[in-house]
Amino acid sequence: MINRIILIVLDSAGVGALPDAAQYNDAGTNTIGHILDVMGADFSLPYLEKLGLYKILGRNSLNGKNKFISGCYGKMATKSPAKDTTAGHWELSGIVLQKPFPVYPNGFPKDVIEEFEKRIGTKILGNYSASGTEIIKELGAQHQKTGYPIVYTSADSVFQIAAHEETFGLEKLYKICEIAREILTGDNAVGRVIARPFIGSKGDYVRTTNRKDYSVDPVDATVLDEITNSGGTVCAIGKISDIFNGRGITKSVRTKGNLSGIQATIDEIKAPYKGKKLIFTNLVDFDMLWGHRRDVYSYAKALKDFDNSLAEIISALKDDDVIMITADHGCDPAYKVHTDHTREYVPLMVFGKTLKDGVDLGVHATLADAAQTTADFFNLPKMKNGTSFKDSL
Repeated sequence: MINRIILIVLDSAGVGALPDAAQYNDAGTNTIGHILDVMGADFSLPYLEKLGLYKILGRNSLNGKNKFISGCYGKMATKSPAKDTTAGHWELSGIVLQKPFPVYPNGFPKDVIEEFEKRIGTKILGNYSASGTEIIKELGAQHQKTGYPIVYTSADSVFQIAAHEETFGLEKLYKICEIAREILTGDNAVGRVIARPFIGSKGDYVRTTNRKDYSVDPVDATVLDEITNSGGTVCAIGKISDIFNGRGITKSVRTKGNLSGIQATIDEIKAPYKGKKLIFTNLVDFDMLWGHRRDVYSYAKALKDFDNSLAEIISALKDDDVIMITADHGCDPAYKVHTDHTREYVPLMVFGKTLKDGVDLGVHATLADAAQTTADFFNLPKMKNGTSFKDSL
């Protein structure tokens, strides 16, 4: 009997373009595959390899070792018409969107901005699609001089607000994000409002780890809801609680990046618990720090850091534990057409001490299969979407 599932999302770690990737301007993308290409034969991820990563990518072992596969492996397609964080995580929890969240490549409508300015009592700067690091470089000094917050978006459905932690104030930034979330409803219900605090001075601005996401409520029941409604527990690590707006979550652990998230996950695995439990972790740095910035080498190092941590993670697992490692979308750091997310398959690596070894789980049509399998393991009601692969394990 499985009593606990550890679901780890390597944010943006895609494994190859989906068939419809060209419609999203993402043809030929392959986040992890291209990283391995750039890093060459001297670079390896031995623990992920043992869990089936190289099999997923259709590659042989780079060094001829670790031919024995101890994990079950496959890949999953995003069925929702999107390639963003909210859609990806919601689908992993059982929700398949019928239409994408609204996006604003030309900035937000005049009536939205006017209402926002009226509610916060000042003008804003920006209101266009931009890289977060570039826009604070461009407008940071003006922001500090005027006190006007910087509003911007991206190819994702996000209303992002950047402000200086010291001269503007972190709590004030969070407050105006809450106001934006109240305004952005109906046709303008963006997936997330994101607080993007930074520090420093002109020419040397740096974003801090005090980011906060304000998501819309999930549009349907998730497997998180089913677990908590049945008396189980859900521990959200990283930005998971923000993505689900706190719904279906019994404990939330804030982190300061990947290494913090990995350690929090290990600590939670080692902690005592009762009943059914889901540990749901997001490791955001892959996407936020290195995918969007197209930094192949730092992304590779972060994959290596995670790979190195797997020895401790796996040794901490109990006999009634299952670990699933996956992603929510791609963000290919070797792709030069744009710097946004990329529409890719995500890896599926599953391991448990009582599960089978080396099972090829194939290609799954939706990320919701992970939710259906979790519900199946925990003897919960069947979800609306997805097909369980429990019997293959």
